[in-house]
Amino acid sequence: MTPPPGWYRDPSGPHLERWWDGTAWTEHRRAPEIPAPSVPAVPSAGGASGRAKAIAVTSAAVVLVVAIVVGAVVLGRDDSGGGSDPIADPTIATPTAEAPTSETPSPSTSEPSADDPAVVVDQLNGITLPLIDGWVRPQYVADPDVLMTTDGTYECPADAGVCRHGLVISRTVTGNDEKSLEALAKADIPDAADDAYDRDRIGRHPFGGIESHKLIGSGQIAVAGRTGYYVRWQVSTAKGPGGHVQSLAFPGGVGPESRVIVRYVFDAGTDGPPLSDMDRITKGIKVTGDEDGGGGVGSSIGPTD
Repeated sequence: MTPPPGWYRDPSGPHLERWWDGTAWTEHRRAPEIPAPSVPAVPSAGGASGRAKAIAVTSAAVVLVVAIVVGAVVLGRDDSGGGSDPIADPTIATPTAEAPTSETPSPSTSEPSADDPAVVVDQLNGITLPLIDGWVRPQYVADPDVLMTTDGTYECPADAGVCRHGLVISRTVTGNDEKSLEALAKADIPDAADDAYDRDRIGRHPFGGIESHKLIGSGQIAVAGRTGYYVRWQVSTAKGPGGHVQSLAFPGGVGPESRVIVRYVFDAGTDGPPLSDMDRITKGIKVTGDEDGGGGVGSSIGPTD
């Protein structure tokens, strides 16, 4: 049987413990919590014989020597270069369920699972999004930032390629001192529209390019109990029905200064997803570790119109 998650003796360094996540070793290591050896107390000078004192001192010395010898052997094995990394070497045995070196922690019930069919986990930005009806996890999508797509594909109306009627994409804000969520969303929306409906990642124009755009909504919005800001455009393209693009900026879940932008790309027309899906997905966004989403400064801000 596969052992449960917990701290076990590290096969590549027996003087350490390593976290087993239930299926594979991770890179998390720690020093084992070894209880201090029990050393007999030395009787007071007035009530013990010289023989008793000698036995106590000798016992303490033996414990010290054994500890030094064991430590030298373990360190010698670790420094010899002969050990294997159990992540890189599949021949390293998994830990046995009966051999944890310390108490196995209970799995957290508040952390979402990547296998949960109801949510999509964005570990990089510390958020989760609801996987609502009509939406699936990305398959055969080149952009690694795509979190979900509508189910199914179709031939792009202009340059050859495969298009999807809906995309939800996350973008991590890095290398930018801008703290204003409004400024971040307004700066991102032109790029979001161009990436979706003008020129794709390999230089093709799947919709023949953007002909015009129109602002149809913007303002503050509550995201996981925090204040966010969104900008929504309607885009007309040379071919095809065009679509709607939204940039949503809000505080992420990986630090007090983290910022994340979630982009929504929805084709217009009867085949595209309803615009209400943007609001449903936004309403269901949660920050990892704060799944209740309550108490934030944006909790009183209403949803988009």
